[in-house]
Amino acid sequence: MDVGTHALASLALTRAVLPRAPLPVWGVVLIAGTVADVDALSALAGPSTYLSWHHTYTHSIVASLATGGILGVAYLLLSRKSSPAAFARGTFFGTIVLAGLLHLAMDACQAGGITPLWPFSGHRLSADWLAGVDPWIITILIAAVLLPELARMVSDEIGARSKGPRGRVGAVVGFILVVLYVGARAELHANVLATIEARSYRDESPRRAAAYPESFSLFTWRAIVETDRALHEFTVDAAPGASFDPDNGTTLFKPESSPILERAQIADAAKKFLGISSFPKASVEKTPDGYEVQIRDLRYTVSGEIRHEVVALVHTDSTGKVLEDELLWARNLRHR
Repeated sequence: MDVGTHALASLALTRAVLPRAPLPVWGVVLIAGTVADVDALSALAGPSTYLSWHHTYTHSIVASLATGGILGVAYLLLSRKSSPAAFARGTFFGTIVLAGLLHLAMDACQAGGITPLWPFSGHRLSADWLAGVDPWIITILIAAVLLPELARMVSDEIGARSKGPRGRVGAVVGFILVVLYVGARAELHANVLATIEARSYRDESPRRAAAYPESFSLFTWRAIVETDRALHEFTVDAAPGASFDPDNGTTLFKPESSPILERAQIADAAKKFLGISSFPKASVEKTPDGYEVQIRDLRYTVSGEIRHEVVALVHTDSTGKVLEDELLWARNLRHR
């Protein structure tokens, strides 16, 4: 999820739990709910570092708890008062930790996944329910944060001051609507998977399948189906009564198994890439000095996450000996 959505979620959380908190507390919760995305800066160090860091170490429960504890203690030590005003310390620390965990939960609903159990496990968790930028969630959270302010301004103008916590009800309603929306996305995702997994493709049964949502449409999903010989890409209409034609898609045949491909796949860059890729697709081309093997992950283009698409590139001699292997940004590869 984009950092702006995480920031809105943190503000709405503060409004729901600590509506009377001073502005510095709002800032602490905001940082706790967005700091995990600092790993995006790893892209500045190149695609290899990005693959290692993005949505891994900082996107774990351990890191979230540690960050929340550090931020909470730092605030209490720097605050001029001995304790936060108008709320208990337990509520204060709980909100900070919850903001970090909320960040993990939202990112786990996307493609690509996070490693919530690091350092105990490097397994990635991804539900594929939400797009990287979801305008519907953004709209709900903006309303949850801003509409109570507008209501307060109107009530102040007419002299009807509320004695209750400002904006708490609106924020809670906003989170309920987000949960219902995510639940609807999850149900549609399950229906799309059931539809594409029940078909055959060029007389082959699916080995694996995945579906990724469009940002604006609830009912438009992009899907990948892997069979023994090919990878198939589709746009699936999940609206009630819509039909699905397994022949109406793009078919990408896998390269034939060969010593060249097998040796390229055990090169360091290729192994790192294949270790986290969802739907790798290799291509082998003859060059004057031997062969060039490119390995892409179709998830990037199908899910729409092409900004930081990574490609593994391996050069071999005519016998298959690896001469050079590297991870590149796909955008740079296209300019070669």
